[in-house]
Amino acid sequence: MDNPATIAPVQNDCETETSSAWSWWPSWRPTSMSLLKTTESKILACIQNDLWARFVTLQNQYRIWTLTITNKAVRKPVEQVPKTPLVMVHGFGGGVGLWIRNLDALSRSRPVYAFDLLGFGRSSRPPFPSDAAKAEEQFVDSIEQWRQSVGLENMILLGHSLGGYLATSYAIQYPSRVSHLILVDPWGFPERPKVQNQQGQGTDVVKRPSPPRWVKAILAVVTLFNPLAVIRAAGPLGPGLVNRFRPDFKRKFEDLFDDDTMTQYIYHCNAQTPSGEVGFRAMTESLGWAKRPMLDRVHQLPTSMPVTLLYGAQSWVDSSSGYKMAQIRSHSNTRVLLINEASHHVYADQPGEFNRVVENICKSVN
Repeated sequence: MDNPATIAPVQNDCETETSSAWSWWPSWRPTSMSLLKTTESKILACIQNDLWARFVTLQNQYRIWTLTITNKAVRKPVEQVPKTPLVMVHGFGGGVGLWIRNLDALSRSRPVYAFDLLGFGRSSRPPFPSDAAKAEEQFVDSIEQWRQSVGLENMILLGHSLGGYLATSYAIQYPSRVSHLILVDPWGFPERPKVQNQQGQGTDVVKRPSPPRWVKAILAVVTLFNPLAVIRAAGPLGPGLVNRFRPDFKRKFEDLFDDDTMTQYIYHCNAQTPSGEVGFRAMTESLGWAKRPMLDRVHQLPTSMPVTLLYGAQSWVDSSSGYKMAQIRSHSNTRVLLINEASHHVYADQPGEFNRVVENICKSVN
């Protein structure tokens, strides 16, 4: 829970468009921060538990859009030690709204925090350096500044995809703040496979399921442009483009929304001024491989830190990286779990099983 002495600075949840070289685009693109806010509000209206949504201002004055979900219906004795909060970090191109199937279930016994990464969703969209290490550090530093501003002493840290990569980097740098690290289909762990030479020598090619069409589309432009430039360049056709390439998002949430709410949310999250995706581009090389593979660094995690890796059994992300991490941390508590009938977005494909597994992990902490 928030320490009353260090309550996060709260900003009014209205925002204005910042002037930039892109300032003429909103008239061409059917999007704005106001439309993102409206679409997100429709999603968050599904939450049954107590919700506190606000901007948290960092020391550098950037703002991080933050949700805190608590279950005040459960009355606990005053003398009981508060449960360690769960902090959820979304992946590339995502935002807090994508956790809508998980927030109520996971906040039944402990507070849950979810925030838009710096440069994504409704959070501030600052410039990012072109150097991979510096871009990664800017993301990680913003998470630490967020933690300080919110007033959390420690947390169960969960990251999906890019969020898993950044959560691991954060845990390496600030291990005393992480009680358990949960990595959900994490991106950026293996090295880029080497191509065999003509003599048949060289490193074996890493095999993984073929990425879906939307991933291939992003990877096709990531080395030339910002990854989501196509969505912005499509102008008024952008929403339809998202519907075409991401029809799975509509299906994953169709029992909650019978319209295009979720694909509209994805569109508005990613049609704004590019920022976080610039940082992501700096961290990647061709075809979306990480320039600084995380498997090269996981040995720096303290052996006392428990780590659980969750993969969708049908995901295009190769779970073999998780088993390699378990081998590297063979003397530590490191588990790899596969969730059947789930693809990359495990939390939305099989929310019941995902919530059950994460809740059991949280109970193991306290």
